[in-house]
Amino acid sequence: MLVALPDSTNGPLIAVAVLTGLRRGELLGLKWENVDLERGEISIVCSLQRVRWHGLVAVPPKTDTSRRLVPLPPQAVEALREQRRRQLLARLKAGPLWNEGGWVFTTALGNPIQPSDVSRRFPRLLEKAGLPRIRFHDLRHTTATLLLSERVHPKIVAALLGHSTVQLTLDTYSHVVPSLAREAAAVLGRVASKTASSERTAGS
Repeated sequence: MLVALPDSTNGPLIAVAVLTGLRRGELLGLKWENVDLERGEISIVCSLQRVRWHGLVAVPPKTDTSRRLVPLPPQAVEALREQRRRQLLARLKAGPLWNEGGWVFTTALGNPIQPSDVSRRFPRLLEKAGLPRIRFHDLRHTTATLLLSERVHPKIVAALLGHSTVQLTLDTYSHVVPSLAREAAAVLGRVASKTASSERTAGS
């Protein structure tokens, strides 16, 4: 997906979504002041949501675990640098019409992106690239599944995703647990074999 969609308008947004597991609102609520490209980390301090009668609102995280510091893989840092470059070009093109709100991901005039627009456009991007149709939120599930499959500790995965408890992570991605259990059983089998072999060698 990262290979198929790098040059699309929302390429950097999709890349950061996959590489961090951030929620849609957290991504759209990012401001450059919350991004440290030198240290390779971002601070999640709000989520952009559409609130009835109020329009788009940057609301604070619902839980302490949602307010977090997220480390960035090198590819995510590069995607954000590309987004900043694109934004500078968009600002020059827009001229006095540009709205300087400090948002990382914006419209052509610097305004924050409607969350519903991202969800609506994403399937069309996938179809155009010849990729299977999934929801934008499924990118977050993909990130979590990949991390757990690579045996990253569930507590770390929960912290990255901003889950309130490790149990929530395990319950949400329970489909990954059986394969991890099989791997654990295989590890125990190898350890037992090594122990038995060592005991036989010592006794001979």
